[in-house]
Amino acid sequence: MTRSHHARLWRSAIAAGAAIAVTAGVVAAAPDARKAQTKPTFSLIAASTSVTLDSWKEEPGVYLDLGTYLTAENGPLELKVTRKSYKDPVVATQIIRQGNKAPRTRTLPAGLVKDFSGLPGFVRVTITDSAGKTVLTKDESFCPNNASGRVRPDAPAKSQYPESCPVNPFTLGSVWGVEKGWASNTYSGHYSAPVALKAGKYTAKVSVAKRYRDLFGIADKPQTIKLTVRERSWEEGAGRAAAATGHKGHAAGHSASGGHSGHGAMRTDAPATPTSGAGPAYNVGHGPYPSAPPAVPWAMKQAGLRAAQAEDGSGQTDGSRQAPALEPNAKRPKGKASVPNVPKPDLRSLPAYGIQISDGGDDVPGKDYLAFSANVWNAGPAQLVVDGFRSPGKKLMDAYQYFYDAQGKQVGYTPTGTMEWDPRPGHEHWHFTDFASYRLLKADQKEAVRSGKEAFCLANTDAVDYTVKNANWHPQNTDLSTACGQENSISVREVLDVGSGDTYTQDLPGQSFDITGLPNGTYYIQVLANPEKRLKETNLNNNSALRKVVLGGTPGARTVKVPAHHLVDAN
Repeated sequence: MTRSHHARLWRSAIAAGAAIAVTAGVVAAAPDARKAQTKPTFSLIAASTSVTLDSWKEEPGVYLDLGTYLTAENGPLELKVTRKSYKDPVVATQIIRQGNKAPRTRTLPAGLVKDFSGLPGFVRVTITDSAGKTVLTKDESFCPNNASGRVRPDAPAKSQYPESCPVNPFTLGSVWGVEKGWASNTYSGHYSAPVALKAGKYTAKVSVAKRYRDLFGIADKPQTIKLTVRERSWEEGAGRAAAATGHKGHAAGHSASGGHSGHGAMRTDAPATPTSGAGPAYNVGHGPYPSAPPAVPWAMKQAGLRAAQAEDGSGQTDGSRQAPALEPNAKRPKGKASVPNVPKPDLRSLPAYGIQISDGGDDVPGKDYLAFSANVWNAGPAQLVVDGFRSPGKKLMDAYQYFYDAQGKQVGYTPTGTMEWDPRPGHEHWHFTDFASYRLLKADQKEAVRSGKEAFCLANTDAVDYTVKNANWHPQNTDLSTACGQENSISVREVLDVGSGDTYTQDLPGQSFDITGLPNGTYYIQVLANPEKRLKETNLNNNSALRKVVLGGTPGARTVKVPAHHLVDAN
């Protein structure tokens, strides 16, 4: 990205920020009115009365980031979203917080929320052309955890809520929220498909659906935005650099070393619009899911400008900053190893998904493979903390698991295997051995094939269940380039936080079974956490998950059918 393109992004951001600031001023001007109200209130606002969005010749379509936000005053908008099991539907409960009063709860209507990606059909966008003709009507879902910013200076400095809504099909629990005094972008970003709009002038009307206005008491006040669509080409200025790198747009600076570059290939990003500054966000997993765009922070200072020019830092609110490495202890642990009676992690496996047939290509022609994505997560109530220490000249690190008391003080450790350097493209970091095992079982659930992959770099890629005890809604080591060390590292620390899981996608080396010689029929993909039981856990009896698959076809043209796993119909 060129400096001039940064400048354009930043000028648009300042304009949007100024608009939010104006709105904030209106709200902040009446503190007595805020105090007089006793329940949280929510409003739809627009950061600017006009926006310019780009349609690229090489990739037609416009991403409708119109800069509309939902604000929360006198209390947050907070939702707890859960399912008891994969046999049960998703249930959403609103947590109503009013000052120092005990929170109240109410369950949202059954069937309203069907998954963990947000509130479906929350806003309707209507686009009319210069002649007043309606050319587009589109309903958009809303993730309350979407990119957000403060709308007044006395709002909490940080939002307590997570920074994205989970997209893993086997998510079990999530917490959504718009912090008090904050605003969250109503546009679902890259989760929403671009729309076909010719270059020209339009008027966009954004309104909250009546069922949500009635449910949350949102005023019926649609926002109107003047929209200019301009057609551009990658051959222009910043576009040339994007085209040279596979057209990753504004996100290219992040994705080279960002969280998606380790456990899975992120799909090519759409070009970022001037109002979004879109880039990869943490906690979206190592799969092909880019983030929704960030909002504009209320205050923009010179430090933020410098950070934006570097494509990283405090000027962004979408979580795309690289997470700092979690520093291991400076030296190997001394004294006698012990496993104290303190809280420990609870590793669990999710059923496999993203299942597909692949071949060996030019490297191993004539082979058939069954590729899949897998996730092992930590149900807590304690972090999994593993340090690796390398003796000079040794290829392997010695690994140790650490234990902590309720105050966070280290109170014990135990040896737990080794770490090894994985030089393969797509990995290139230190892997903790025997963290999990992948096995393809026959119909009688006896082993048919075992994957060669049994070593992993631990990172918090997916929010699997943020409703469990001690779940950390803001985990740190979500970026593999910092969390898992370099080839010349002397020591590393790998952590799997409570509530989060670590996904390895089906496009990575070793993430498949060789099925060339297997007969057609029914099989089960087993994802098994802690197979050698070297790690100390709260429960060792819940480490396995099975996913049924049916192989068919002929050699070189194998097929796979993936039945639904109870209510989850995602392959």
